[in-house]
Amino acid sequence: MGWIGKIVGGALGLAIGGPLGLVAGVAFGNLFDRSANIGKTQKAPTYTQTQHSQMVYFVATFSMLAKMATVDGRFVPEERRVIEEYMNNKLKLDASSKEAAWRVFNAALSGKGTFEEYAQQFYESFAHEAAHLEIMLDVLVGIAAADGKIDSSEERLVNKAASIFRINASLLNAIKKRYTNHLDDAYSLLGLTPQATESEIKKAYRRLSIDYHPDSIASKGLPEEFTLFASEKFRSIQEAYEAIKKERGFT
Repeated sequence: MGWIGKIVGGALGLAIGGPLGLVAGVAFGNLFDRSANIGKTQKAPTYTQTQHSQMVYFVATFSMLAKMATVDGRFVPEERRVIEEYMNNKLKLDASSKEAAWRVFNAALSGKGTFEEYAQQFYESFAHEAAHLEIMLDVLVGIAAADGKIDSSEERLVNKAASIFRINASLLNAIKKRYTNHLDDAYSLLGLTPQATESEIKKAYRRLSIDYHPDSIASKGLPEEFTLFASEKFRSIQEAYEAIKKERGFT
């Protein structure tokens, strides 16, 4: 994630603003302090819209994961292992990006912001990017269900995120189903049921193919690792559609 190297301490928090900006300020402020201590004059950096979107996405992700991981009041080694695996296997973070992710995670743990506040600011930043919102919900459900089930406290936060993101119940249930031992359910992946008509199947496939096409995702400001995550989902959508076509016998 090349933009991580461009972070300049507390200025990142100022650039993001709001509850997520407070997290970023705590997470990266000491980088700014260290530079100041060696006598260098600091100039507030400017960020492109793409960089700003990337920063919000990154900080929001690990802030919300911090609140979800500790929703029962504790953070156990198993939960840390799950998040480490997500960083390594799903996002394929390099060492500096993992360090940045844990900085955000720990800052969110110690901060006063709430899961709902982080989710609301994320929604306000990406309200017109439905695919971005669904990817974030997919990430949250995936982490919650990493042990094969979603407990009641985790489900409350997942449902809250879906409500804030304006994601309907049928799509939320389809995402949950994919992570609770139904990952091979092609209809669920397309947000449909086996009762869907051929027209509904084709319409859902066209919409998702556009929303999750790698070129479309890359052009809308997601950090590189989340673009990779979306690309995997794009491939899954293709495979699901092909499986349904074969089952139904249409072209």
